[in-house]
Amino acid sequence: MPVSLLDPGMDLTLRPMRYPDFYERYRAAIRNTWTVEEVDLASDLADLAKLSPEEQHLVNRLVAFFATGDSIVSNNLVLNLYKHINAPEARLYLSRQLFEEAVHVQFYLTLLDTYIPDNDERARAFAAIEHIPSIRAKAEFCFRWIDSLGGLDSLQTATDRRTFLLNLICFAACIEGLFFYGAFAYVYWLRSRGLLNGLASGTNWVFRDESMHMEFAFAVVDTVRAEEPELFDTEMTDQVTRMMEEAVEAELAFAHDLCGDGLAGMSADDMRIYLEYVADQRLARLGLPVRYGSSNPFAFMELQDVQELSNFFERRVSAYQRGVEGTVALDEAF
Repeated sequence: MPVSLLDPGMDLTLRPMRYPDFYERYRAAIRNTWTVEEVDLASDLADLAKLSPEEQHLVNRLVAFFATGDSIVSNNLVLNLYKHINAPEARLYLSRQLFEEAVHVQFYLTLLDTYIPDNDERARAFAAIEHIPSIRAKAEFCFRWIDSLGGLDSLQTATDRRTFLLNLICFAACIEGLFFYGAFAYVYWLRSRGLLNGLASGTNWVFRDESMHMEFAFAVVDTVRAEEPELFDTEMTDQVTRMMEEAVEAELAFAHDLCGDGLAGMSADDMRIYLEYVADQRLARLGLPVRYGSSNPFAFMELQDVQELSNFFERRVSAYQRGVEGTVALDEAF
């Protein structure tokens, strides 16, 4: 039996279960099932017409990033994560995550089809990584880390395992935990002004999924740290910190593209502080020294967890109601 989560092989035995926490995360994800059809984007169309040209530019850039972001994460999951995390209960969770990424891709497909009726303009949005420099830079950052394992078939050495951990940390902390959180901030800024509530509603479920994906990856890191503490040396700390710095700079360039000279309540300077704040949170969760010491400048993001939870339970009630079909008498036996 493997002694480490990253030992080469394909363990198939769920009993005795070595990592029950991963299995419980899988079960929690199943309970969090949602569908794109539950998201109503109809009211957003009137809001889009109200936006200033600068705000419309922000939304267009934002949905262009959404068009491919989750597909990139899915590729890394299939090519690297599933291959090297050697526990069947962990692979159960990764299988569920892949399904959730597919739902996100469907949501953003529906979003673009709704927001951008012109076929040529929509095609440009889906090809954003080819012609929008700020999005291309983020994609190249992602692709570099996808390719970092170089087709490695198994993690035989400490160097192999550190390389894999850097890939895992990059996608959890930098891509899902920073790039996506930056995107969510623009959505919730618009929602705080009473705009694009359909987009915000769908983003609530994506936000919840991505938070769970990130925490699963960090739990994997915690497990490996407990099993192979020698992998987490000073060089690893320096590499992760530099990686996070590069991610902040890439996302800040995207913020300058979206915000231009600044919008009321949203500027590239504010976003820089927010990104630094988020980066510090990710570093702290990984047990590493914080880098920036910044505080959250966005009050609407501080309220997000509470509002998202409230919306989750509201959705659960309506979902149960939709599940009942036909006539129900008050004396019906349940």
